Amino acid sequence: MGTKGLILTDAQVKQKIKRIAYEIYENNSQEKEIILAGIYEQGYELAKLLLLELESIAPVKITLIGVKLDKFAPTQSEITLTCDVSQLKNKSIVLIDDVMNTGRTMAYSLKPFLNVKIKKIETAVLVNRSHTQFPILTQYTGYQLSTTINEHVEVQLEKDKKEVYLQ
Repeated sequence: MGTKGLILTDAQVKQKIKRIAYEIYENNSQEKEIILAGIYEQGYELAKLLLLELESIAPVKITLIGVKLDKFAPTQSEITLTCDVSQLKNKSIVLIDDVMNTGRTMAYSLKPFLNVKIKKIETAVLVNRSHTQFPILTQYTGYQLSTTINEHVEVQLEKDKKEVYLQ
């Protein structure tokens, strides 16, 4: 791979997360509870950051759950949630990942949610690369990026350094 180019600085990533949190609250302000479902690993880390922002602005219950799957073999792997699906009944859910490339990971991540009657499901990503091959639309996008399919976007969401790179 080539050299890394910084796309978003720590301050910019934090600003994008804050904006996404406000948008989520705006669109779900009538809800009693919002479920944030983060796709492991980086999507879950992003969901934790969104949880902190939402808790500071939204007077509603925010629940964080994890979605586990093998991103490289989603049809062969079991897709599991870190909660019982019955807890999701009639709830509003935001499915979260760090980067959306083809939409495949998000499409397969929807599977466990289809087994229960939920109120609505929305999607959020920090970076949308716009190479969708699956009919997945992101309602909340931090940064829209046009890249070639061979380029790689790397999101770092460490405690003291949150950055996005393009390789």
